[in-house]
Amino acid sequence: MQTLIINIKELFQVRETNIAKVSGAAMATLPSIRNAYLLIENDLIQDFGSMQDCPEVNTEKLIDANEKMVLPAWCDSHTHIVYAGNREQEFVDRINGLSYEEIASRGGGILNSAKKLQNTSEDDLYVQSKVRLEEVMQLGTGAVEIKSGYGLTVDDEIKMLRVIRRLKENYSIAIKATFLGAHAFPSEFKDNHQGYLDLIVNEMIPKIAAEKLADYIDVFCETGYFSVEETNQILECGLKNGLIPKIHVNQFNAIGGVAIGVKNNALSVDHLEVMQPADVAALKGSTTMPVALPSCSYFLSIPYTPAREILNAGLPLALATDFNPGSTPSGNMNFVVATACIKMKMTPEEAINAATINGAYAMGLSETHGSVTIGKKANLIITKPITSIYQLPYAFGSNLIDQVIIEGKTVQ
Repeated sequence: MQTLIINIKELFQVRETNIAKVSGAAMATLPSIRNAYLLIENDLIQDFGSMQDCPEVNTEKLIDANEKMVLPAWCDSHTHIVYAGNREQEFVDRINGLSYEEIASRGGGILNSAKKLQNTSEDDLYVQSKVRLEEVMQLGTGAVEIKSGYGLTVDDEIKMLRVIRRLKENYSIAIKATFLGAHAFPSEFKDNHQGYLDLIVNEMIPKIAAEKLADYIDVFCETGYFSVEETNQILECGLKNGLIPKIHVNQFNAIGGVAIGVKNNALSVDHLEVMQPADVAALKGSTTMPVALPSCSYFLSIPYTPAREILNAGLPLALATDFNPGSTPSGNMNFVVATACIKMKMTPEEAINAATINGAYAMGLSETHGSVTIGKKANLIITKPITSIYQLPYAFGSNLIDQVIIEGKTVQ
């Protein structure tokens, strides 16, 4: 099936040849074509260019994008979409003065979500999760990474990853699965960290690898959670079993986790609300993508990732939602892009690059997603009539999306 989009006011993130990522000063440039067309063949981008060069073809579907703009669908490289229930009470607890760490120390936080998930059937968990996935697709997300980490037992971590696999099988959106058994220490292992590490290394990872349930392995490397040494042990085991590292790090404290991620060739290091010069230095010259999660900072009232420091050092940066029940109950990448501009002082061009091509890199999808390039997946956002691309982050509370196309088909 062919779809032709014509009279596009401006077509963004056009790349004649594919690039893996953009870094530093280059992130301020977002290549575009004014008064453009784009031709889709089945699920791929077949052609694009200026309207004066638009081919005369009889297509099954014609979309007139007059006064509208087109850009690649968002690539959200960090989510926890598969979870049970919610943590609304903790939201109120924070309003009443308790910190995220205080709530966790009382049995809330991740352990609260784990308890709910352990008491939820796989089918029920799938039903809850697919509603969230459908919502983010309608909001313009065309590729998503989903983590486990609310099971914290062998059976329940596998249950989560099987739900992720079912979502991948039943929806056209690209989904990457990440094993995050090292999200927190279960209460029964509170004083026996090595016992839980042994469970992860000797039972969870081998079973997950055998069933091919995950692409990546993740660890919450943070004070009160997993130490740098524990993180290294888990990442090394994951690598031996074919799982590429992606780690939570520097959310509340800088304890050396960035360097250990780079040492293990992590695809990304995520959060980075607290950054030291040594962390920036560790990332220079590496293939590891820094990922910021501004919705988490917004919801928890914690510092924002220092984007300008990272970009001024010549590094790349990606943006993701961190969609989860405790610290970011939203998968809205439009809000993420706006918040990055408003609170992290990223330009709209930088934020869109971070949420498209660099987001694709952060989940190993650079070859197929993240830019308007011939041969890539036809994953696109068609805006409502807007004055400029700057209106997307400027009018942060408005829904400016008219249509979302994922793999050549309009999302309903």
